[in-house]
Amino acid sequence: MKKIVMLLTLLSIFGVSCKYPAKDKVSIPEKSEIFGLASPVNLNIEKTTVLLADFFIEPSNIDSVSANKNLSVSLSENKNEVNIIVVSDSLKKLSVLDIYSEGYKYSILLKKSDKIKYDFSFDPKGKTYKLVQIKGEMNAWNPNNGVMTYDGKKWNITFEIEPGVYQYKLVVDGKEVSDPANKDSISNNIGGFNSLLKAGKVSDKDAPYLSTISYNEKEIIFSIENNVQEFFVFYQNYQIPDALIKKEGNKYTVKIPEESQKFERSYIRIWAYNKAGISNDLYIPLVNGKVIADVSELGRTDFETAVMYNVFIDRFYDGDESNNRPLNIPEVLPKADYHGGDIAGIIQKINDGYFESLGVNTLWISPIVKNVEGAYGEWTNPKTKFSAYHGYWPVSFTKIDERFGTSEEFKQLVELAHSKNMNVILDFVAHHVHEQHPLYKQHTDWATDLYLPDGSLNTERWDDYRLTTWFDVFLPTLDNSKPEVYQMISDSALFWIKEYNIDGFRHDAAKHVPLVFWTHLTRKIKEQIVFEQNKKVYQIGETYGTHELVGSYVNSGMLDGQFDFNLYDAVSTAIALDNSFKTVENSINQSFKYFGWHNLMGNITGNQDRGRFISYATGTLKYDEDAKLAGWTRDITVGSPDGYKKMALLMAFINTIPGIPVIYYGDEIGMPGGNDPDNRRMMRFDMLSTDEVILMTATSELIKTRLNSMPLLYGDFKFLLVEDDIMVYQRTYFDKIAVVVISKSENKQNVEFELDSRFDSKEMEPVFNNKISTENNKLKVEVEPYSFEIIFN
Repeated sequence: MKKIVMLLTLLSIFGVSCKYPAKDKVSIPEKSEIFGLASPVNLNIEKTTVLLADFFIEPSNIDSVSANKNLSVSLSENKNEVNIIVVSDSLKKLSVLDIYSEGYKYSILLKKSDKIKYDFSFDPKGKTYKLVQIKGEMNAWNPNNGVMTYDGKKWNITFEIEPGVYQYKLVVDGKEVSDPANKDSISNNIGGFNSLLKAGKVSDKDAPYLSTISYNEKEIIFSIENNVQEFFVFYQNYQIPDALIKKEGNKYTVKIPEESQKFERSYIRIWAYNKAGISNDLYIPLVNGKVIADVSELGRTDFETAVMYNVFIDRFYDGDESNNRPLNIPEVLPKADYHGGDIAGIIQKINDGYFESLGVNTLWISPIVKNVEGAYGEWTNPKTKFSAYHGYWPVSFTKIDERFGTSEEFKQLVELAHSKNMNVILDFVAHHVHEQHPLYKQHTDWATDLYLPDGSLNTERWDDYRLTTWFDVFLPTLDNSKPEVYQMISDSALFWIKEYNIDGFRHDAAKHVPLVFWTHLTRKIKEQIVFEQNKKVYQIGETYGTHELVGSYVNSGMLDGQFDFNLYDAVSTAIALDNSFKTVENSINQSFKYFGWHNLMGNITGNQDRGRFISYATGTLKYDEDAKLAGWTRDITVGSPDGYKKMALLMAFINTIPGIPVIYYGDEIGMPGGNDPDNRRMMRFDMLSTDEVILMTATSELIKTRLNSMPLLYGDFKFLLVEDDIMVYQRTYFDKIAVVVISKSENKQNVEFELDSRFDSKEMEPVFNNKISTENNKLKVEVEPYSFEIIFN
């Protein structure tokens, strides 16, 4: 002890200051060593490697690391990695990795793995098989990762999986079958059924639940329902010590660090846990150290406020007929040819106020890079080839296709959008090029192999060869595991930010690109754009797969979010097929678990690779049919006025849950269609029907309601009532509450539920004029068939 005192005295004498914080203080540098907010790290069962370059500007400045006594942590010699080994089964559900750099302590939350070892067996009942595999949500539907072993009686396999319910199929000597010994099954929405595997304890309803209660200029108060073992409060990437937190009953008062006043935008984040599980998280934005109380204090680069509109450029609006150059050849039917939409058309619609009237503030524009000339691919019924109207067959990474416009026009578009307080993100294809791309002609070795070792084509092998598969024989997959490839492709992406000042990317086929590409691209964006230019950039990916696979790309070192297709599948089929809303409850809780309760995931109305929701919702398109074939062989319509109401239900849902609402062009008016290219009809702006106008008006009102509500943007989330046809949930932000009621019943419903006791039901007012009444803090809402309501205090 005397040696420590002497050392500190000497440091003081020679003017050397130690900035590591005292127990009652948060020490914060003028400029953080960490890019943005550090995402929590999900630990593996045994060993986890944390790439410090995903978090830190200069890892070489790191002095040391430390963590919970039940973890062994070591810093690599080059300081690029921290290796974390679980050394005790008594590891807490949450803990902290402390990293010391340049005299300051940074903290990153660690989440203990919930994975369990699950033994699965299949009894062949005396039948002989050469090969038995299992494919399902537990192994990303890849049978090669589900090869079972035979012990003389049964076929067996052991998985390491999170507790939950998983859909699966058996693959017996190459034939997919349901598990004959398992009666639990669920529709696969394409005419068949998948078996259901239940592993471990699924529910964590007794886990802590956190709520923001009140605030003043110096403090915030939050509460914790259910018992709590430990909680963690972070200001940015610094853990707030217990000395700055006061407990009174189930309420906790946190002092906002004084240093926060120096920063225009910063955040407080809070987590807790008990034996039952991990809590929801709190996410509180600050402006110069004060809690943001009103949406007027938010800006367009606060991406939690984004409402995204997918402009499929060729099919949106033709603003300049002089650049029209369809193929006009017999081999390509009109549906598969260019229709004339262009950059000039988007500019015109911005100037016309279309997006402003709708309320959207972020434009996602499909690829505008130069694409191949001529016709490729083939469809047999009816027979046709395809032009590259969609933009996904690139022959350049940086040149704009003249059929869409010019470089000057795109600069004008971005500048105009920014002047209207709108973001522009661009669709970027890193996965593949067209075979006519000069890069491929020069470096055929930069592509993966078209043929597999067994001689079969490596095309459309979405799961078993997902990182090497070609999408078609004329679309070489780039081998982004090679440094010379990912360096060049990532530089090409940065070109669009530097040259045109766009605000981010939608990344095509994210799961088919190796993780090393995403870490290098994101690192470059942080170094060259975020750090040097102080500009925020948003990246969202497209990945179909399990929550675990999708979430593996969403963290500090890679993407900000991905499209939540699992949640879309749950809510769209609940509305269209009359599945229970309880499937939606389960799905969104899974999303919260993997992506966080405050996330930047994309919540979609549909996209360019699916049949239109409104056609599924009215039965003019069936889930058990080939939606692409249907789009070619018959005229798919809306079918029933109820379709517009069901579309409005989907709009209400995505605009009131955490994440970013994403509207596929035309869904705001209920455009019908099968799968592509039928779901890519030319956008209509005139001669709208009464039902289409009503839907567009409802969409606009929902978006504007969201953008004017702090609870809907940053609020805590809690289900109040979930039944087969009724779903009620609340979003709370301190003393403000928004209650959302959604009914997919074909009959009028009287929905009754109880509010949290701190809110007075008598102060509640509906936005969409449904009749409400109150009794003993219970709220009763009368909702019409296929309708919704949002109620504020």
